[in-house]
Amino acid sequence: MTHHAAAPCPAPGERRCWPLHVSQPETMSTTIISPPSQTTAMRPRAVPTERPRTIVHVDLDAFYASVEQVERPDLRGKPLLVGGRHRGVVAAASYEARAYGVHSAMPMYQALTLCPHATVCHPRQSVYASYARRVMDILYQTSAHMERISIDEAFLDLTYHVQEWDGGIEIARKLQARIWDDVGLSASLGVATNKLLAKVASDRQKPAGLTVVRPGEGASFLAPLPVNVLWGVGPVTAQRLDRLGVRTVADLQEVPEPTLRDMFGERGKWIWQMARGIDERAVVTEHTPRSMGQERTFEHDIVDAGILEARLTEMCERVAGRLRASRMAARTVALKLRYPDFTTVSRQIRLSIPTNDERTILSAARGLLVHTWEPARSVRLLGVTVRDLCEPSPQISFLDTLNE
Repeated sequence: MTHHAAAPCPAPGERRCWPLHVSQPETMSTTIISPPSQTTAMRPRAVPTERPRTIVHVDLDAFYASVEQVERPDLRGKPLLVGGRHRGVVAAASYEARAYGVHSAMPMYQALTLCPHATVCHPRQSVYASYARRVMDILYQTSAHMERISIDEAFLDLTYHVQEWDGGIEIARKLQARIWDDVGLSASLGVATNKLLAKVASDRQKPAGLTVVRPGEGASFLAPLPVNVLWGVGPVTAQRLDRLGVRTVADLQEVPEPTLRDMFGERGKWIWQMARGIDERAVVTEHTPRSMGQERTFEHDIVDAGILEARLTEMCERVAGRLRASRMAARTVALKLRYPDFTTVSRQIRLSIPTNDERTILSAARGLLVHTWEPARSVRLLGVTVRDLCEPSPQISFLDTLNE
């Protein structure tokens, strides 16, 4: 497989030539914001259902950091970090900062040790959401068959928008250029026959890459890559596979399906299929969120129980408000604590009746805090998350009306 280096980001307004990486058949047998604003999506064509799907994964490069560089052109080409200045973790790092070994989720003090001359920008979620909406509008205009999986990435199903499979490559190229021209953001895209391959492909040529995996090439495309590129293969699963001598997808392809089933149960079948580039999941255009949460890294560690409970109350009120605004209720409440040494403890409790009432959520969270927090120990981060979301019962809706 031939690899092409991604082109550097041009200055605003400048046109660019986009790198394209296509795996060649002759050499091979072979990853909660409201919906896009009202726009007219491309009308799909009628095509034979037996044709391989054309799936595109769009991933905005270093999204938060890139938005800051668009907002402040003087920061282009310079190391930039998004996060708290003295505490917390790196939410995003520009590629210039990544060259120094900085990455997202790294403690900010460590990032500044590696790259002391980096500019630190405080996160501006409303600004990022605005840019994300502009990009998602562009994607939606391309195809209404769009599945958004985070603020900065989405899948498109172009199967019914092209006469031939390769037509999706040209659409992806134009899409990539339009995101740059209209929004000023760089994106990496993967074009393949399913979501797994498209997601992995989009990560191969960052930043500003376009990688194509043609029909029939999925297994050999994945073969040389580490097993953790596959969905569901996290650190624990990777360690278990490593004991078998399985480190690459090629190694995993040699493991019989019954062996994987013995190791991982029903999930073993899914791992066996992924290793061969098999993924039949559809692009889902509507999602119910699985959780909602609020967490905060404090500017100064908190040891006072009264202050800690006051912060907890604020978080529960905000989470409950988001639930009601979304017309949802939660069955599970979870608490997260992080101490100054970065030890993190999480506990959760399942409620007998789903709720979106802040008093009920706060009561559950207080109980978790009592059983989790070690009195007199400083707290660096506090978080509350509600999970197992569902539609509220009529009784809950009636109580909300009375409370208002």
